[in-house]
Amino acid sequence: MFLTDNPAPITLGEAGVYALLGYAVVFFGLILLMLVVIAIGKCFIAADKKRKAQAEPVVVAPVEEVAAPTAPGAAGDLKLHNVEPKIAAMLMAIVADKLGKPLNELRFLSIREVEE
Repeated sequence: MFLTDNPAPITLGEAGVYALLGYAVVFFGLILLMLVVIAIGKCFIAADKKRKAQAEPVVVAPVEEVAAPTAPGAAGDLKLHNVEPKIAAMLMAIVADKLGKPLNELRFLSIREVEE
């Protein structure tokens, strides 16, 4: 009938003490869990700050710009007729490559798309 060897039931005072000890153990566990969560959160915050500090750009003193001399044979304006600038740049690069000459030695006056 009883699970213990003591057949006498516990008194109301003992039951209160057991209940208070049970509550104390539960709240102590909750407080420990709360402290662990706070500590882990602070670790993640510190790691995030460290990562952001490493990701910030480094300020470097400005370098004096040296004016590069203009290339000899630089051409003037180029007129594009129904051609996108990107396509025109690719065509000029292809022509310079096929001729084996630097692009600054060639002069393009206008580029027009030929429709057949």
